[in-house]
Amino acid sequence: MLKRLTPTIAFIFLVLQLQGQPVSGQEDSVIVQLPSGYVDKVSSKANQLEQKLDTKMDKALVGLMKQEATMKKKLAKMDSLKAKEVFGNAEQKYQELEQRLMAKAAGKQYIPSLDTLSTSLKFLHQNPQLISTIKGSEQKLKEALSKVNGLEDKFQKAEEIKKFLRERKQFLKDQLSQLGFARELKKLNKQVYYYSEQLNEYKGLLKDHKKAERKAIELLSKTKLFQDFMRKNSMLASLFRMPGDDLSSFGGVGGGLAGLQTRSQVNNLIQQQIAAGGANVQAQFRQNMQEAQSRMNELKEKVLKASPLGGGLVEADGEMPEGFKPNDQKTKSFFKRLEYGTNFQTQKATNFFPVTSDIGLSLGYKLNDKSVIGIGASYKMGVGRGWNDIRITNQGAGLRSFIDWKIKGSFWVSGGYEQNYKSQLSGVLMAAPFGGGRERAAWQQSGLIGLSKVVSLRTKFFKKTKLQLLWDFLSYQQIPATQPLVFRIGYSIK
Repeated sequence: MLKRLTPTIAFIFLVLQLQGQPVSGQEDSVIVQLPSGYVDKVSSKANQLEQKLDTKMDKALVGLMKQEATMKKKLAKMDSLKAKEVFGNAEQKYQELEQRLMAKAAGKQYIPSLDTLSTSLKFLHQNPQLISTIKGSEQKLKEALSKVNGLEDKFQKAEEIKKFLRERKQFLKDQLSQLGFARELKKLNKQVYYYSEQLNEYKGLLKDHKKAERKAIELLSKTKLFQDFMRKNSMLASLFRMPGDDLSSFGGVGGGLAGLQTRSQVNNLIQQQIAAGGANVQAQFRQNMQEAQSRMNELKEKVLKASPLGGGLVEADGEMPEGFKPNDQKTKSFFKRLEYGTNFQTQKATNFFPVTSDIGLSLGYKLNDKSVIGIGASYKMGVGRGWNDIRITNQGAGLRSFIDWKIKGSFWVSGGYEQNYKSQLSGVLMAAPFGGGRERAAWQQSGLIGLSKVVSLRTKFFKKTKLQLLWDFLSYQQIPATQPLVFRIGYSIK
């Protein structure tokens, strides 16, 4: 019997400890002037995300309808009665979804970062002096509140569509999995999975604060006035009763959280169990309390990480994809799939050229987690023929293309095609790689293939170091010949 109390005890103690924690900076009730761009940034972010959600929701529903139409047509050729049975009420299901989307949702999903933005705007609405220096602040704040509220509703509709997609996917799987629709069901599963992941990606964008947002939230979070307002007016306040809250908002005076025992009731229940438990009940109780404390700490850590002042966690669906390996890059925006880098290589002096250092820049695009394609350019700088002859000279430039494919761990197979212009072969400053005669001869081709080793870095600008050993299999055709082995060191900025 006592063991049954463990989850209740853990939850009650969690709530009580969270309520009793002091909030840093409560002694400071002075609010400083907020950055002028905060309201505009929040308004712009909400507007952009709302447009993204609109596009994604429409695309998901249209994609599902097309996929169902294809499956219905295929099934009708096999069994018309079965097709009518499976897809006969599909139109009705979509109409019911449309009605649910048009209706005002009774509850909202808790998104910590969105809760922070929404509550901060409400706070500014009650304290307009904080943005009094902003031209048209009242109208801008009104528009921002409207857009954030609209974004909250849009996320709720997106979740409703996600629920609908999963229900249809499961229904069609149950009906068609044994009828030769494996390929269609796999495609459908991809659509549902990537839609869900895209929503999580959009929620993550809410935490990507720009400078004005980050500064404003930092300033607000250090003040007692805002923290009191947050504890009473945020969405989190509807989940837990915080210190100083009006008890009437939680089911009446002394009512506590609806459906949960009060502290007095829990204490009385514990004492009754101890009294009836016998001689060893205290040891057993201490053991259960330790287990409860451990579970409470785990829950507390999760709740604190999801604090509205800290940005919060992105919801995890916990649903593994079926029949395919997901591409985590697919849900990211185009710019987030780009990799910027720089690399260096040095070639020893020959009869024709001095010691040459190539300084290159690259721009890569992640096709998926295991492959990157890209382009680049390089500048060739001569540094002389030895310690007694150090001279900086212009030796030309290069155009590059490359592809990297991950084989295992931090090792990649790398390949590329390059055109290298060498000014000493021409006597002119620059020429097109597809020119003729003397200018064309100044361009040499390189075909590269080899291995790369990627090492992660923890620096402000460079994220990764790439060590490359490449074989130029076209070097033997070049006149004058160049070295066949190329060693490069590269650094990724993003």
